[in-house]
Amino acid sequence: MNAGFPHGGNRRALAEASGRRPEDILDASASLNPLGPPDWLRTVISANVAELVPLSPTRTAAALLAAAAVRYGAPAEAFAAGNGTSQLLFALPGLTGLSRAVIPLPAYADYATACRQAGLDVRSLPPSEDGVFAIAPEALAAALTAPSLVILGSPGNPAGRVFPAQAIRALADRHPESLFVVDEAFADFVEGFVSLAGDRPANVAVLLSLTKSFAVPGLRLGLAAGAPELADRLRRALPPWSVNSLAQAVGVRALGRHGLSAPHPGRPARPARPAGRGADAAGLRGHARPGQFSAGPLPAGAPDATALCRRLLGDHGVALRDCTSFPGLSGRYVRIAVRPAAETDRILGALASVLDPPAAPAYLPQRPTPALMLQGTTSNAGKSVLTAGICRLLARRGWNVAPFKAQNMSLNSGVTPDGAEMGRAQILQARACRLAPDVRMNPVLLKPTSDLGSQVIVLGRPVGVMRVREYIAYKPTAAAAVREAYASLAAGRDAMVIEGAGSPAEVNLKAHDIVNMAVARLAAAKVLLVADIDRGGAYAALAGTMDCLTEAERGLVAGYVLNRFRGDASLLAPANDFLRELTGLDVLGVVPHIEDLGLPEEDSVSFKEGAVLADAPPTDPDRLDIVLLDLPHVSNGTDADALTVEPDVTVRRVRRAEELGRPDAIIVPGSRNTLGDLAALRAGGLADALAEALAAGRTEIVGICAGLQMLGQRVDDPLGLESDRRQEAGLGMLPVVTALAAEKTLAVTEAVHVPSGLPLVGYEIHHGRSRATADAPAVVTRRSDGAPIGYGHPDRPVWGPISTACSTPTPSAAAGSTASAPGGGSSPSTG
Repeated sequence: MNAGFPHGGNRRALAEASGRRPEDILDASASLNPLGPPDWLRTVISANVAELVPLSPTRTAAALLAAAAVRYGAPAEAFAAGNGTSQLLFALPGLTGLSRAVIPLPAYADYATACRQAGLDVRSLPPSEDGVFAIAPEALAAALTAPSLVILGSPGNPAGRVFPAQAIRALADRHPESLFVVDEAFADFVEGFVSLAGDRPANVAVLLSLTKSFAVPGLRLGLAAGAPELADRLRRALPPWSVNSLAQAVGVRALGRHGLSAPHPGRPARPARPAGRGADAAGLRGHARPGQFSAGPLPAGAPDATALCRRLLGDHGVALRDCTSFPGLSGRYVRIAVRPAAETDRILGALASVLDPPAAPAYLPQRPTPALMLQGTTSNAGKSVLTAGICRLLARRGWNVAPFKAQNMSLNSGVTPDGAEMGRAQILQARACRLAPDVRMNPVLLKPTSDLGSQVIVLGRPVGVMRVREYIAYKPTAAAAVREAYASLAAGRDAMVIEGAGSPAEVNLKAHDIVNMAVARLAAAKVLLVADIDRGGAYAALAGTMDCLTEAERGLVAGYVLNRFRGDASLLAPANDFLRELTGLDVLGVVPHIEDLGLPEEDSVSFKEGAVLADAPPTDPDRLDIVLLDLPHVSNGTDADALTVEPDVTVRRVRRAEELGRPDAIIVPGSRNTLGDLAALRAGGLADALAEALAAGRTEIVGICAGLQMLGQRVDDPLGLESDRRQEAGLGMLPVVTALAAEKTLAVTEAVHVPSGLPLVGYEIHHGRSRATADAPAVVTRRSDGAPIGYGHPDRPVWGPISTACSTPTPSAAAGSTASAPGGGSSPSTG
């Protein structure tokens, strides 16, 4: 390129030349792996930092050459390592004993420069001006009138054409006194490419650029493969310690485990496409190439390459390679690197706007809905509440905003107005946006039935109970549902606020992630990483999470949020500075710890940890003592949330019989494994304790949903919907039997509390079909259609509804909502 126009790959210089931020530049001028660096790069570099301490790196790079030998199937003595292929290229010509060089054009300019610096007479083989640039072996052979050093790229730069390996072998056999140097710097980008690095004639040498293949050109690492005698001369000619320790470590890993056929495990090997196929329509005579780039001539009447590149950079932030500096090309050629599909559309749109404005609209990329995503360093970091808060903030400002969580693992769920099931946290977030709950906001819901399996709910409907391996196999289907749900939900919105799950750094889950960074990429979202500083270790968690992310994932993170902080936030400044220095990102917000938010929990984590309810009976004899049993598979334990705000009530969590005491009421909550939890009640002594409390006549016992089923005579699970158990005797406190049916009841329900006559509204979520036995129970709740949905004992204080949650309606309650906390839950007036 001419002076003043930055070379490809230098994004800072491109940004300075265009007056843009570096991150706003689309650089299609440098031919690097469009996938970016491999996922393991940072891990390898971190693990080998200690190798910088010795006086010098391994001088011979023995481990690197051994890895190359295995990778290419040639002896280690046939390889030399250098500080990039440029160092090897400039060292080679002076070692050949040849006085003449032949270079087919167009070609990388440094081929000729290296030869001239070594004193060789350079002969150029002119290109054809048809824009194809195919190298004719006959023409090359005709130029070899004397022993020569022949340097050619395969694929060639900038044309991208491959010189067949068999043709090179034939030329080498016909001209044994010439040395053929084949630059395979871009070969890893060509499917089916046959490399000469391992099996080649003695008068053929090959240059290999590992840093281009793995998109780390700043690391500087190249290899030369050739006859052992030539490789030995090359190793001796290079300066000592040319390859630093970190480059050697990365090279060993790259050669040992990853060719470009699988550069990034868990990601497709070729997610990009060349621009050549669409360049014609954009006004450029593009030519599709098998390699990593395309070069094409500009049409008549178009500005020259330099002017075009300047305009694309200045007006569109798109950098192409001006080919003026390539010997054999005029100023009418530009090179376009292969980029991911969305970036290619942007390139073509920019080209069309300059070269063929009528074609430009076809290539203008659709602007994605602006999206902010909250991911955490752990589960229960407060992502759900922060997401709801940001949703409400934007809604108050008049934005059309919606929440989204691709996959939620939770036993706390609710029913939408149209009778579909979704996580309660997303119901809360929908209300924060002033929207009706919509299953697209939580397309995948997992409800654990055991330590090894979960009921899988997709777009509000159960699709089966799956063990972990079964669900992993099902995930492509789930991922498709996620993509479709997000696209339709986000369309037309002003913004989306997205919640992740767990941590994006859970390396055991990343290969099939559909909820964290995969969604951030799908939505082109900026990610805020949230840490719960109240738990301690927040800075270590943030730094460690960033270390476990790939370079592409790190690029999605905009900054950090410290949640639940107690104290003076200004005291965090030194730690914030340390984190910025370590990771390059700022702490963007510190959220204070807020007691008693009065919002339903997303899942049972806080409940199980004892952070939600009391653990001891009240000391005030005038307070009601209500126990909520902590079942192993408790579901919708938040049904009792409304009782916790009553001033004269203590709701406490009990999981062992000795903790029960003599409460005023005991609630047996819902469960995702009814038969298993029945067995657990008996094994832990709580079944006997319940019976004793009922017999004493002082304690009222209430079963909700599965809790009601357990209080009955028997529970049948003939289809094994919840566990391998098929039948379990109930606690025998109510004359009711239950069978779990394949079809799940999901409904918003209006009902009447029979003893008081009070109307109720709520929802039903259950597989169980409960019916009275011959000893008819009292009906305590009837649906509006007259069907009984709650039973009680005619003579004892034991009863319960078969629905998950219900409450007395208020004039402000929306359809399907309750009068208590957002997300549902029983109110104090629940029958």
